Amino acid sequence: MNFELIHNDTKTNARAGLITTGHGTIETPIFMPVGTQGAVKAVHMTELKEDIKAQIILGNTYHLYLRPGLDILEKAGGLHRFNSWDKPILTDSGGFQVFSLSDNRRLHEEGAEFRSHIDGSRHLFTPEKVMDIERTIGADIMMAFDECCPGDADYDYAKKSLGLTERWLARCVKRFKETEPKYGYPQSLFPIVQGCVYPDLRTRAAENVASIGADGNAIGGLAVGEPTEKMYEMIEIVNEILPRDKPRYLMGVGTPANILEAIERGVDMFDCIMPTRNGRNGQLFTPHGTMNMRNKKWEYDFSPVDENGPSWVDRLYSKSYLHHLIKVNEILGLQIASIHNLAFYLWLVKEARKHIIAGDFSIWKTQMVNQLNNRI
Repeated sequence: MNFELIHNDTKTNARAGLITTGHGTIETPIFMPVGTQGAVKAVHMTELKEDIKAQIILGNTYHLYLRPGLDILEKAGGLHRFNSWDKPILTDSGGFQVFSLSDNRRLHEEGAEFRSHIDGSRHLFTPEKVMDIERTIGADIMMAFDECCPGDADYDYAKKSLGLTERWLARCVKRFKETEPKYGYPQSLFPIVQGCVYPDLRTRAAENVASIGADGNAIGGLAVGEPTEKMYEMIEIVNEILPRDKPRYLMGVGTPANILEAIERGVDMFDCIMPTRNGRNGQLFTPHGTMNMRNKKWEYDFSPVDENGPSWVDRLYSKSYLHHLIKVNEILGLQIASIHNLAFYLWLVKEARKHIIAGDFSIWKTQMVNQLNNRI
């Protein structure tokens, strides 16, 4: 994998770059739609490519390991061939999913024991096993196995958790170097910076991650319950340490405003379930703010969903029709809202890139954040 910095903003830490992988190039900053189980919910691959303009999507190690299972994925030739996506894929290591199973998992030095949310069966994820699983899935970018520390954890717990994550990371790196890609194209491993909301722990974690010299680096354990301003503070601390010539990936974040604030602080890559999850609940993101399509105010509004929106669904369907579909829980409504939101997120980061290169990112970003916080 190669990362090329195209332009650095002179007034902020925002940057525009190019990531080159075995499945194509990615223009940064970039938003990555979440395809947890090998599919982005309610969206076809052709829509992802042609309408939404996605350049990379995510898969999840935990879910894909359980279903369809490694045997099927390997016989298919990896996730790219299994789901017919020929652009880059990143896989989360499953650490967050194991974290979310707090009542059904146990952490120890060897790894994380957990019960499947599907049938209650017992499993053990070790750093070595997770590397092997991600090799089999065939992601272009593999994430290291970590413990996602709760945002409200006390210092002692956060310090202990970080120690475990760092020891697991060393084992991930060792296993990654001992193994080879299975499908004829290169794979990269991204370490993850943890440390909760404690500056000294985040500094320690970032220094350790930077010393590894990986192809890229991730910032995890944010947007998990801590105040928003704390999240921004941690990003600033970490990005002062992480290498400037490698992409930086902020995991699981977030709202459109969160993304612009993080771009300003030097982040290059983002993912979040919010565009599709909120879309399925009737919330649309637009450059002028959010729209709740369940509200009665749209019942007789026959104007397009978003006349100047980036997606064809914005102009084909009316607000009244989408309100009706969402209200009756019609699947088409969930599809329209998901496509709209994903297209908007990809439009937003593309616009950010354009303004970084043009040299007016700071002015544009301030105006845009003010608009994004409106409720229409």
